[in-house]
Amino acid sequence: QVQLVESGGGLVQAGGSLRLSCAASGRTVSTYGMGWFRQAPGKEREFVAIITWSGGYIYYAPSVKGRFTISRDNRKNTVYLQMNSLKPDDTAVYYCASSTRYSGSTRVSEYDFWGQGTQVTVSS
Repeated sequence: QVQLVESGGGLVQAGGSLRLSCAASGRTVSTYGMGWFRQAPGKEREFVAIITWSGGYIYYAPSVKGRFTISRDNRKNTVYLQMNSLKPDDTAVYYCASSTRYSGSTRVSEYDFWGQGTQVTVSS
C-alpha cells in the first residue's frame, strides 16, 4: 500500500502561481511512476503531468506544458507541481497518484493509489 497526501491548493487570481505537494508513504519502493491529475465539476478526471520515480522521465498535457513543472524529491518521498500563469480553466480538484505497474502512463486506470485531492480555484 502507498499513502498519498496532497497539499498546497487554494484560491489564486488568474496569472498567479501555486505549488502543490504530494507526500508519499508506505511501500513507495514499488512505485514506478507518479502523476498529477485534475477533475473539474462535471468533467472526467484528466491527466496533467507525470514523472518516473527513479528515471526522471517527465511528460505534460499540452494544456499545461510551459506553465506547470513537475519535480520530485526522493529523500522526502515527495512530488511537486509548480503551477504558473494560472488560468480560470485550471480550476479543479488536483489529485496525486502512483502506479506500481507503469512508469509513464497518462491513463487514470493505470494508477493504483490516489490522494484525497486538493482544490485549486483560479479567479478571473
